[in-house]
Amino acid sequence: MAQHQQISLPAKLINGGIAGMVGVTCVFPIDLAKTRLQNQRSGQQVYKNMLDCLIKTVKSEGYFGMYRGAAVNLTLVTPEKAIKLAANDFFRHQLSKDGGRLTVLKEMLSGCGAGMCQVIITTPMEMLKIQLQDAGRLAAQQRLIPSMAPALKLGAVLSRSYNTNPAPHVVRVSAMQITRELLQTKGVPGLYRGLGATLMRDMPFSMVYFPLFAHLHQLGRHSPEDPAVPFYWSFVSGCLAGSIAAVTVSPCDVVKTRLQSLKKGANEETYNGVVDCIRKILRKEGPGAFLKGASCRALVIAPLFGIAQVVYFVGVGEFLLGYTPQSICSS
Repeated sequence: MAQHQQISLPAKLINGGIAGMVGVTCVFPIDLAKTRLQNQRSGQQVYKNMLDCLIKTVKSEGYFGMYRGAAVNLTLVTPEKAIKLAANDFFRHQLSKDGGRLTVLKEMLSGCGAGMCQVIITTPMEMLKIQLQDAGRLAAQQRLIPSMAPALKLGAVLSRSYNTNPAPHVVRVSAMQITRELLQTKGVPGLYRGLGATLMRDMPFSMVYFPLFAHLHQLGRHSPEDPAVPFYWSFVSGCLAGSIAAVTVSPCDVVKTRLQSLKKGANEETYNGVVDCIRKILRKEGPGAFLKGASCRALVIAPLFGIAQVVYFVGVGEFLLGYTPQSICSS
């Protein structure tokens, strides 16, 4: 058993990292559209829907404009996925020490623990990514509503030359510039802006996703005696569980995105915490605003977790370490 744990932990870390990088590369343009749609206010729509957003992004920023902020995700997705998958396995193992089968409640608790652990990486990653993804929307809004450009409200944190004058094109701000500015003005807590909203999103997501995936995955077993599951069933289970969990917590994701956006467009209000954000969105945009980008988020999460589970269960990490899943299970 000790050998199994010793081998499987680094393999799980490799699996999570590879799955995260492949998944982010595949779905990042949709994630960019999600962020821009969520940040749009009523009466100031630049994009009609996901497809319109992607088309306008390619026209104004080029093909690689759809990958603004991807470098942050690709850099940090390996530790983020590693922490999430490994933490969920750890909590499941701790909660099943009595030898009994995990109840749904215990599965939800293990998922909650995994969601709490992953925000260590998720919060800074999401905040930096959102600034880079939303830059194109702000530039497009300035072009469409030039009379509002002088009234552009910028985040108090970002105050240097690259955001003082509205430009007719996308301002090229790097993740390192934003990180350096935040560390100099706000310290490490500056990178954790929106931590409460991130927890509010990731904990319920993991509580829904992991138990749902586990039960869907079991349906693909050939028989109770044969635990093997086809790789395509792992993919379908990951996609279905991921999309359901994503839509469930979509309102929390909208709040998180709004709170973590440092730069504001013309006439866009600022928020003083989660409760203030929810209150202002309800009053000015109505309940429907909490579902902005929900379809995009489902399209992002479904293949992302489908790919993750395929890599995880095929055992890419075990193969790279010189082992096979079969030999590990038999040891």
